[in-house]
Amino acid sequence: MTNAPSYPIGAAGQPWGDIEVDAWRARQWRQRRYDEDVVPRIEGLSARFEKIEYGRIDYAGEVFVLLALRSRFDPDLPNALVTGGVHGYETSGVMGAIEFLERDAKAFEGKINLVVVPCVSPWAYERINRWNFDAIDPNRNFRADGPAQEAVALVRLVQSLNAEFLVHIDLHETTDSDEAEFRRALAARDGKPFVQGSIPDGFYLVDDSANPQPAFQHAIISAVQRVTHIAPPDAQGKIIGSQVVAPGVIEYPLADLELCASITGARYTTTTEVYPDSPRSTPHICTQAQTTAIRAALNYALAHQ
Repeated sequence: MTNAPSYPIGAAGQPWGDIEVDAWRARQWRQRRYDEDVVPRIEGLSARFEKIEYGRIDYAGEVFVLLALRSRFDPDLPNALVTGGVHGYETSGVMGAIEFLERDAKAFEGKINLVVVPCVSPWAYERINRWNFDAIDPNRNFRADGPAQEAVALVRLVQSLNAEFLVHIDLHETTDSDEAEFRRALAARDGKPFVQGSIPDGFYLVDDSANPQPAFQHAIISAVQRVTHIAPPDAQGKIIGSQVVAPGVIEYPLADLELCASITGARYTTTTEVYPDSPRSTPHICTQAQTTAIRAALNYALAHQ
């Protein structure tokens, strides 16, 4: 169906201008604290990992320090990047990245260099939102000259490391609010009709159509299905409009879409998509799905480097 009830900001068929963006900002409010939920846990890991302050973002006087953690670097080891919180409302990505460092990273010491960015978008984390302060989705703008400050800062961090990455796993969620709020807001912002879709019930992965790694994706799905259920295809054999290429796996052209998982050029890349709104899920299950996916990704990459 198209033309579902309109979004409360803007006029049908007219892209937003500054007035509409300001009206959208006025609807956002701080619902949780990056400096209370995330930063202290990163600080708590700084004795084991190098803490990197890779940028500062100032949104109307609110300053957010962008933080990464890096294991002791060994030039003879391969490199892995884990990113979470590109979309601030996707909570298990943030918590999964941190919990992996707290609980699981020790098992990979001496095997792989880890760079972990738990919360790419702290303003959006606090507002439980997909977009940043400028009503921009960072995950369509990962380039060095892009409009999303969070994405630019992460791209520059990766460039500054001057490292070849073997694996990059980007932690996300697909939520009921994607359909109820964020896709409607996107259509309104761009002056386009809203086309109603569906939310898949379960975990799935996004592979790179320009560099498909089906065995890698399968290894992750096989591990995660012991923690949570895998999303089935819809009646058209698709998940969120993309053809299912293997159980729980779809493909996107990551670099063409300027998605986060494209920024390293790693051989093995994936984007996780946890479904937190299922009656079969809990916050704990969602976080465990993310940490399980990280472990499976690293183990597979190390075994097949």
